Amino acid sequence: MKALNRTNLAKIVIMTDAWIPQVNGVVVCIQQTVKHLRKMGHDVFVIGPDRFKNIPCPTYPEIRLALFVRKKVFAILDDLKPDALHINTEGPLGIAARSYAHKKKICYTTAFQTRFPEYIKARTGIPLSWTYAFLRWFHKNSERVLVPSKTVQEDLFKWNVGKPEVWSLGVDLSTFQPKKRTARKKKVYVCTSRLAIEKNLDAFLGLKLDGEKWMIGSGPEEKRLREKYPDVKFFGNKSHEELAKIYQDCDYFVFPSKTDTFGLVLLEAMACGLPVAAYNVSGPKDVIGKSKAGILREDLAEAVRGLETLSASTAIKHAKKFSWEKASEKFFSYLHIG
Repeated sequence: MKALNRTNLAKIVIMTDAWIPQVNGVVVCIQQTVKHLRKMGHDVFVIGPDRFKNIPCPTYPEIRLALFVRKKVFAILDDLKPDALHINTEGPLGIAARSYAHKKKICYTTAFQTRFPEYIKARTGIPLSWTYAFLRWFHKNSERVLVPSKTVQEDLFKWNVGKPEVWSLGVDLSTFQPKKRTARKKKVYVCTSRLAIEKNLDAFLGLKLDGEKWMIGSGPEEKRLREKYPDVKFFGNKSHEELAKIYQDCDYFVFPSKTDTFGLVLLEAMACGLPVAAYNVSGPKDVIGKSKAGILREDLAEAVRGLETLSASTAIKHAKKFSWEKASEKFFSYLHIG
């Protein structure tokens, strides 16, 4: 890579196995980061599985795994000659880009945004130590491992994974904003999530509430959950614009996951004026903290019972502290350019 003064504009390549048309927080994060880096004037290229022959990931078919990627990844990177290489995921594309960087003796950054060791354990029973050993290998020579919160950083320190640096994320305030709600006889409690076993959705859907429960998202658990909870209104996947309109008709957001690294949906819901009930775990405690925008408890039902003491205005004010502009500037500052 050629030398470049950090004050100048850069050609940046982001290699990621999570990309459109997938619907998840990692994809949103990359989209927003790319959008704002380009606004700053940088030349940004995203290399995702859509450019390759791909197959559904076992147990997670929405994720596409690119096949036979090494030769093409090498050719793309040789052609682009980026000033900075960021490897955002640990899948086939990430591994190929890592191999390229090592062969060409190029410095690079990586990211850890999904607790896939915990996901794999929940689905297969494979010990955490096995998958964290893979992560140690993958991130070993990265200049920095970008993580979304202090808690995740501490976890990677504990597992001796790379050199983690906190890269806090943001919320699209032009899309997610409050609106006067239609008067309803009952409160509406909503959750947005991939419908998968690791998201712990039964903890929300099984709650006895004096109100309606709405569930947004799809995934491998959808059929089971729809059959088990006929009283719940299921929406399937929605665009951000549709999601914001649904939130504007709700009162509270409930987040039952114990395995998320951050939880962008928390910020999006709060930006629409929804106080949050969640477990006091990584993700919610990093996003909400002591802001009074949500209630964090070891008992989710207890957290939900306290929601009526919180205000929409406090949730909105707290969400506004998270800016994609600032997050993208921080991302750029972490890149290795040269």
